[in-house]
Amino acid sequence: AVKRQLREGRWDDYAAGWLAPGWPAPRRLAPRKLYGHDGEVLSLAVGSNGKVYSASTDNKIRVWSTRDGKLLGILGGHFAKVLSLAVAEDSTLYSGSFDRTVRVRRGQNGNHLRTLTGHTGGVYALAIGANGNVF
Repeated sequence: AVKRQLREGRWDDYAAGWLAPGWPAPRRLAPRKLYGHDGEVLSLAVGSNGKVYSASTDNKIRVWSTRDGKLLGILGGHFAKVLSLAVAEDSTLYSGSFDRTVRVRRGQNGNHLRTLTGHTGGVYALAIGANGNVF
């Protein structure tokens, strides 16, 4: 049986997730609340590396284990709220911020690789194409 996991960001400072065994009508089952942000959760991304990333108005990204929901780390670096997240197949993490930058990090350890600049406003959405290009 195929199992799908859904995640949601909340305005009340936590992220929640549930298992959705059926499609197209997933059932909410025992949500796991991931507390830790000091602001609203604006974006979530699930990596193939067993990690969930949550972005918040507290300017931070929190890294959680998909296995047990434990907080694995906190990633800083943005100077304004983090608006968007995307994770590539190789676990590279991209984060877009109201500070008009996209930060690129190694997904396994969160190490900063580079900062992409040039946006004239906040980066509200990120997407990774089938060819690996980031939009």
